[in-house]
Amino acid sequence: MINIIDISKIKRLSEDYYRNGDFFCSEAIVKTIKDEFGLDVPDEVISMASGFPVGIGGSGCTCGAVVGGIMALGLFFGRTKPKDDKVNKTMELAKELHDIFKNRHGNLCCRILTKGMELGSPVHMEQCISFTGEVAEETAKIILRELS
Repeated sequence: MINIIDISKIKRLSEDYYRNGDFFCSEAIVKTIKDEFGLDVPDEVISMASGFPVGIGGSGCTCGAVVGGIMALGLFFGRTKPKDDKVNKTMELAKELHDIFKNRHGNLCCRILTKGMELGSPVHMEQCISFTGEVAEETAKIILRELS
């Protein structure tokens, strides 16, 4: 794992991955956290995030950026063994990220967050790019705090 983490770089990279069309929100966050923290996990963890954009597969439900952030938290704090109590801490951190986003934006429902926007329009893209960077940044802050 890399010792020096630049949170502003994490925000910028995740936004750029989305802006450039390389990845959608959830994928961009998982990739950025994986790479910038130097995690020794396969790239397949990024592919696990591919079903979450546009509110879980385009359904307009939970914001894919928040789901990507929660997935990234799981890379650090999630459990791999049955009945491991680590799940309680991971759930606490996931709720924290959820609450940060909900308190700022009033909702996590993609359908509500993008109401009145045309999918793929410049205004829609800028909002989702911003959400991606914001969630990546907040996720990194939580990770750094918990690892210190």
